[in-house]
Amino acid sequence: MSGRDLFCQPRRTRRGTALTLVFASVLVTGAATGSLPGTERGPAPGPSRTPATAARPDDVRAAAARAVAEGASPLEAAERAVSRSGDRWDAVYSPGEYEEFEEALDGAYTGVGLSARRERAGRIEVTEVAAGSPAADAGIRAGDRLRSIDGRPVDGRPVTEVVSLLRGDATDAPAGTPVRLGLERGTRAWSLTLRRARLSTDSVTVRTLPDGDTLIEIGAFTKGSGDTVRDAVRRAPRDNGIILDLRGNPGGLVTEAVTTASAFLDGGLVATYDVDGEQRALHAEPGGDTARPLVTLVDGGTMSAAELLTGALQDRGRAVVVGSRTFGKGSVQMPSRLPDGSVAELTVGHYRTPSGRGVDGRGITPDLEADEDALRHAETVLEGLGD
Repeated sequence: MSGRDLFCQPRRTRRGTALTLVFASVLVTGAATGSLPGTERGPAPGPSRTPATAARPDDVRAAAARAVAEGASPLEAAERAVSRSGDRWDAVYSPGEYEEFEEALDGAYTGVGLSARRERAGRIEVTEVAAGSPAADAGIRAGDRLRSIDGRPVDGRPVTEVVSLLRGDATDAPAGTPVRLGLERGTRAWSLTLRRARLSTDSVTVRTLPDGDTLIEIGAFTKGSGDTVRDAVRRAPRDNGIILDLRGNPGGLVTEAVTTASAFLDGGLVATYDVDGEQRALHAEPGGDTARPLVTLVDGGTMSAAELLTGALQDRGRAVVVGSRTFGKGSVQMPSRLPDGSVAELTVGHYRTPSGRGVDGRGITPDLEADEDALRHAETVLEGLGD
């Protein structure tokens, strides 16, 4: 399990499971917003379930408006109305939280620049330190053990909770606020105080593998990531293949996932979805690279827009999918502004792959199952495709 302090867990209990992509806002309102959870594996895939009572935007707004008239909290009233739906993805966000999610999808976040994972023994290990971040300036390295945050031991905690503590989510900690870390490296243990900063992240990493193939890792579909992938495909050596690594990708902007699909498809259907029963479709742009061998890597942390992309490439025979079953987040949420400026995200429909497969609650099954050494398996498959 791993996570980065770019990805924050919603603060209130009601939002604990509502780690949501605002799928339809990109398509319907043009307001590209959403939340990006950490990369912990979700519940085991199972049949998709429709809530017994769907929350309706008008009902939630009415509940919030009544609370305002009675001098009560409109946000809490909206949360109660939403909770009755039984839909794990329905949620209500304060104006500040929603603004944070928008900034995250623009590639900006408040944190210290650490990526971490939880080892089997429950220990938290630093896996990456962002260049130029407070953590890098303090000399923290990949491989260091993170023991405590502001005096709280972190061993055994979920990575999303550790990320939340690093960011100071419980207190809406802005840039400049201090956070004290307890660390360990070998036999050395020490503490230091960092100050959180506004940081930017590159969600796409491109590198050349020893055999000359290109590995494109997409951490999340933030603004501009699709164009970055298309540029990487154009620059990749013509005689070699590409591995598209979507492991741990929690989703993001659907428009960026469609742009990424356009890098590998010559137009055509990417996905269909419905909004309150009205069927709509997403299409790739023509002119993508359809000849180069392509393997897509996925796991249980591959979610939402990343599953949409995976399903399109698999259904259309463009990529061999390697890894483990994806998370299974295929529902469409629509944002609705409430009287106090907070935002309710309510499920209005579901998307399907080009062949008509539903993803929600089921995930996508890879063509080749591989948990251990998945990248090595992907390279082997790519070599076979090249031959």
